[in-house]
Amino acid sequence: MPTRIKFCGITRSEDAQAAARLGVDAVGFVFQRKSPRYVAPERVAAIVRELPAFVTTVGLFVDPDEAEVRSVLDTAPLDLLQFHGAEPPGFCGRFGRPWIKALAVAPGVDLLQSAANYAGSRGLLLDAFVPGMHGGTGIKADWSAIPQTLPLPVILAGGLNPANVGEAIRAVRPWAVDVSSGVEREKGVKDHEKMVAFIRGVRDADD
Repeated sequence: MPTRIKFCGITRSEDAQAAARLGVDAVGFVFQRKSPRYVAPERVAAIVRELPAFVTTVGLFVDPDEAEVRSVLDTAPLDLLQFHGAEPPGFCGRFGRPWIKALAVAPGVDLLQSAANYAGSRGLLLDAFVPGMHGGTGIKADWSAIPQTLPLPVILAGGLNPANVGEAIRAVRPWAVDVSSGVEREKGVKDHEKMVAFIRGVRDADD
């Protein structure tokens, strides 16, 4: 089974198009306003209109209120929602879209219990623990702390890049990998050579 790939923090149409041409499964857009990778819903709508079929579009939120999510969905055609804050399960499932929950791999976090709490999620995105940050840090998650028996698909994030993604896949055997800063030239701008190298690293680990 090939490892699925998501490129997150997309802000430009040319980067989304390159991801699609390379066969990426999903592209992610950040709707947290204080993020350097924030992109307005109107811009996302324009980017998504240019994407071919079968590329999943994902919206990333951090502790939004309901009105904020609904406002984005009124403008940007998103296939999947990704919640990176302390959103309870009932909130995550309120919007008529499939969703995934991001969790930090941190000391004291019971990932098995979290998986049970968020049983309605289509997957758990496991990221590095960085106090006050919600992804895109370039810090590697503690792969050894991830249980092999999680009942939900694992989407591995946190400090992945072309040099280490193969090692990460062999260590964790996730359903998917999610990268943002690891394939950037600068924040919010992807490096297309790094994108190619990252995908090559994934496919080499799948063989």
